[in-house]
Formats: sequence, structure tokens, C-alpha cells
Amino acid sequence: MSADSREEALEALAASRWRVAAVLTVATLVAYLGFILLVAFNKPLMGQQIVPGLSIGILLGALVILTAWGLTGIYIVWANGKYDRALHQLRDGK
Repeated sequence: MSADSREEALEALAASRWRVAAVLTVATLVAYLGFILLVAFNKPLMGQQIVPGLSIGILLGALVILTAWGLTGIYIVWANGKYDRALHQLRDGK
């Protein structure tokens, strides 16, 4: 693999890493901001009890945390799979 093609492949890999990170960051921000906006502007909804001791607000708050964990997990799986494999192939010159 020539130096130019290796550099192009590295730039493409960096661009794909940026795209994946940006999409997952936006998804995290949308979930968090949506939750905060509901807390700020729809308190009656957030206070509705699903079962005694569990309101919609508490459930959605837990779901926001689980969403953040899930999106982080998606990034880890992608990075450990495709990204790291492609990076090692570039380093090894394959």
C-alpha cells in the first residue's frame, strides 16, 4: 500500500470515527435535552404516577441514563470492531 493511499485510508477512517461519534453524541443530547424540556415545561406529565412510587419523570430519567449507557456501548462495540481492526490493518500495511 502506497503512502498516499494509506493516508487517504487513514483520513477516511478518521472521518468515519467522527461521523459515528457525532451521531451518537447528537442522540445523547436529544434524549437528555428532551428529558430536561419535559421537566421544565410539562411537570404534570412528569409527575403522573405509573405505579405507586414510580412516576413518568423517574422512569424517563432512568431511561435517559440507560440510553447514554447503550449509546456508549454501541460506540465501544463499533470502535473495538471496525475502527480498531481497520487501524491495525493500516499500521500493518495490509
